[in-house]
Amino acid sequence: MKLQKHPEYRENLWLALEIGNSRWHWALFIGKTLECVWDTDHLPEFVIQQMAQCRTLDDLPTEIFPLNKQSGRQKEIIAETSSYLPIFVASVVPQQTALWQNYPHIRIITLDQVPLKGMYPTLGIDRALALWGAGKTWGFPMLVIDAGTALTFTGADANQCLVGGAILPGLGLQFATLGQNTGQLPQLETEVITSLPSRFALNTAEAIQSGVIYTLVAGIKDFIEAWWHLFPEGKIAIKGGDRTLLINYLQAQFPKIATRLIMEPNLIFWGMQKMVTENGQ
Repeated sequence: MKLQKHPEYRENLWLALEIGNSRWHWALFIGKTLECVWDTDHLPEFVIQQMAQCRTLDDLPTEIFPLNKQSGRQKEIIAETSSYLPIFVASVVPQQTALWQNYPHIRIITLDQVPLKGMYPTLGIDRALALWGAGKTWGFPMLVIDAGTALTFTGADANQCLVGGAILPGLGLQFATLGQNTGQLPQLETEVITSLPSRFALNTAEAIQSGVIYTLVAGIKDFIEAWWHLFPEGKIAIKGGDRTLLINYLQAQFPKIATRLIMEPNLIFWGMQKMVTENGQ
């Protein structure tokens, strides 16, 4: 199934929304150009209902579009936009998706609309879109590493066919699991661990850092080397909230690997952009 064709979207302003487990992630496009991105909390249904009455970007509730209070480029965009405001949504939270289905200009992007070949039915739409966006931007074969709540690997070959991937707990989730499910171990925050800890620690907090970080980095290195064994010229892109931390750790231990990685936080939006503007959808 393809999205309904709306040729006028290609040159006009449109919004992309990724509904994640904890937040909504937004992007504002003018045609193919990504103008800005921002996040909001999950909002109640009455706020979404307000959107059904909006005819311009400037009409959007500030809970959804806080940038409409800013000056400069955003105000220029608002002044130039037409009254037709389409929104394309990709969601991993079915209950949240249901809140948007009655919006008059909504387009829900589903897995069967992503042009990747060989996908399995339970592949996350976020993983599929990120892989499609990375591959169409930098070329296939492509492996995407998503360093979020879960750490995922998702790859496709030169024929744009899914090779497969893996899922494991991300950096923060591993720290949280130890802190919440043991009686004596502290819960650590990833934000304060900006550099590699001592491998052989002399206190509990650093011992947790060492165990989690070194094994996680070693696992990432192993997946990367396996990918390059399969596809010597294959590319690798990394996204997600912990991407900078993981790049720093890799740079410290394996600089030759780190320098070959493409760091891009907006891969899902690039995947949506390719589908909306380049595939006649």
